[in-house]
Parts: sequence; C-alpha cells; structure tokens
Amino acid sequence: MTPFGHILQRAVQATPNAIGGAFADADGEMVDSFTVGDPHEWAILTAHYGVVLGHLVAAFGTWHFGGPEYFIALHKEIDVIVHAVDGGYYALLAAKTPTNLGLALERLRAAAAQLRKEMA
Repeated sequence: MTPFGHILQRAVQATPNAIGGAFADADGEMVDSFTVGDPHEWAILTAHYGVVLGHLVAAFGTWHFGGPEYFIALHKEIDVIVHAVDGGYYALLAAKTPTNLGLALERLRAAAAQLRKEMA
C-alpha cells in the first residue's frame, strides 16, 4: 500500500460505518484506495463520482464561482462525500447509513490535507 492508501485507511477506520476511501485523478483513475468491499466495484463507484465532480466544476466555472470544495450524495444505503484535493485530484469517502456526516467530512478534510502534503 502506498502512503496515499495509508492516509485513506486511517480516514476510513476513524469514521464509523465507513466502507471505503479513494484518491483519484480528474479522469476518475484511481491512484490508491482502501475499502472493506469489492475493489473492482469500489473503482467503478470512485470513477462515477469523479464524473459528477467534473460536471460540478464545469457548472461552477461557467458561473465564475470557483470549483466546489466538496459535495455530499445521500443514498438509501450509503452516503458519499467527494472532496477536491489539488490539480483535479479528489478524495472520496463512503459510509453505510446512518452516517455521522459532520465527522465523516472532518475525517475526509483531514485526509485531503494529508494527501496534498504527500503529493508535494
């Protein structure tokens, strides 16, 4: 596991009900991840949310608001938080519901900061 994977593992393990964390580039290509689930399904989920982030970046760029820092998608069985890192990279954390979204966001923000530092 790379240093990126270790950062994600700590975030997932520190978040109740978390099922995985991912670090990916602007094209949705996974740099590294940590999940308690199927790695192939996790890669697909990560890539799809990268597409959503790309659409939000394009929409907000059109309105000159700047790109989103993060977004949250609530689903019936999981909640997903996607956080921009730098240079088009993003981090993702997903947890089974119910999710303490405040704590999950705090853990993902800390992980994003650590990922930025590791990228430098």
